Amino acid sequence: MLLLCPALVEAQGPAKDDGPRRVIPPAHVREADAMWSRRVWRRIDLREKVNHPLYFPLTPIEDRKCLFDVIRDALLTEGSITAYDPGTLLRDDGFTDPLVAAEVEALLHRVDTVHTEDLATGELVPVRVETEVGAAEIKQYLLKEDWIFDKQRSVMDIRIIGLAPMREVRGEDGELRGYAPLFWLYYPELRYLLAQHHAFDRHNDAARPTFEDVFRQRLFSSTIVKVSNVQDRWIADHLTGVDALLEAERLKQELFEWEHDPWHP
Repeated sequence: MLLLCPALVEAQGPAKDDGPRRVIPPAHVREADAMWSRRVWRRIDLREKVNHPLYFPLTPIEDRKCLFDVIRDALLTEGSITAYDPGTLLRDDGFTDPLVAAEVEALLHRVDTVHTEDLATGELVPVRVETEVGAAEIKQYLLKEDWIFDKQRSVMDIRIIGLAPMREVRGEDGELRGYAPLFWLYYPELRYLLAQHHAFDRHNDAARPTFEDVFRQRLFSSTIVKVSNVQDRWIADHLTGVDALLEAERLKQELFEWEHDPWHP
């Protein structure tokens, strides 16, 4: 029979919060030292196992909340961050139109009209349905970032600019048609919030990474959906299926080669 002393049991318990976490400021890059740069958009799919620490728990527990609950509470309760309208075409990611709390509340609590068959007459009648966008409905995020090669330090600097939770878009028949951004968040502002909330470490219960650590250390899986181009088009605008995946992999390889071998064409 194995006996554990009380001190050892206490030491093996959950790690205690050690107070507010500091945010590591990014290194300064002079414009003259930016030898090469590309703007990249990525899709983070929370259904992938490696991204589960961003998706769970769907219901807040004692010491953790999922990423969307952290964002929603900061917007509606604390007012510590600002959400930006993605525009009528849902493609405005320039952080030009800030939303007030009431507008964010309206986005998260929608009233839709669906047509349902009347059992008595057999006719389709409109029915108002109230839906709440909760953590379970946010299965993807869109990430906007800059890749900058700093020739002074000979390193590739990755600067996240924005983060957007993606809601499901369904047709009148209920079929999933795709995903659209709810709103955009300016990451240099958001990261101070993320540094104060812990994410789950799948390999070590004693570790206490924050959501800011997850993004800064690139502890997530993602797929490239757009790289800055002359037509300003997304991969999905001209390619679908396997072709879109192959193009995403080609762009990923291009970034990899610039990061590891920038001095050779």
